[in-house]
Amino acid sequence: MKFGIIIFPGTWSDRDCYYALSDILKQKAEYIWHKETDLSAYDCVILPGGFSYGDYLRPGAIARFSPVMSALERFASRGKLVIGICNGFQVLCESGLLPGLLLRNNHLEYRCQWTHLKTENTSTPFTSQCRNGQVLKIPISHYEGSYYAEDATLEELENDKRIIFRYSTPAGRIDEPANPNGSLRNIAGIINKKGNVLGMMPHPERACEPLLGSSDGNIIWESIIAGI
Repeated sequence: MKFGIIIFPGTWSDRDCYYALSDILKQKAEYIWHKETDLSAYDCVILPGGFSYGDYLRPGAIARFSPVMSALERFASRGKLVIGICNGFQVLCESGLLPGLLLRNNHLEYRCQWTHLKTENTSTPFTSQCRNGQVLKIPISHYEGSYYAEDATLEELENDKRIIFRYSTPAGRIDEPANPNGSLRNIAGIINKKGNVLGMMPHPERACEPLLGSSDGNIIWESIIAGI
């Protein structure tokens, strides 16, 4: 399997993703500069975290117009797998590949901390190796990570089981204290209608070995690998 990791000016989690995939999981991975227009060599493309274009205007708003995004839209339309992490999630929403948007955290603080995610749907390419209801320990690192969408969109996400991760307690309880940023319905990760595009604010690449405090992020990568 071959992963491609897109780099925009301001991206900084690209190396973390490369380390998790190449060094820990022994998968082929390559960096993709944002001016690339051909993604046909890859099985899965990652939009990693960071501050693309310095987060000017809105996070992801400028990156959305990079040449690689047209290629990514074609890539996703063919059913190929795409995962956007943190700033990558913001870019996917700005580009229309995922619904909704990410607002400033409700407490107006940048938060870098461990969170717990309850797996809500294991019938996706990103969660097939998870147990139903499994709680993953994965950190966040963001200022604008509060997921928002209109009520109709939220209901559609609920009904189609496209909310695949919610912030929870370690025991899997979904409540307000477990929500680190004010995301509606504790949403931490969603997929598109086809189920091949995932956006999530927590960083699975930063939970790839026990030395870091958790290796739960590998379950997401292993699910992707198992499905190819």
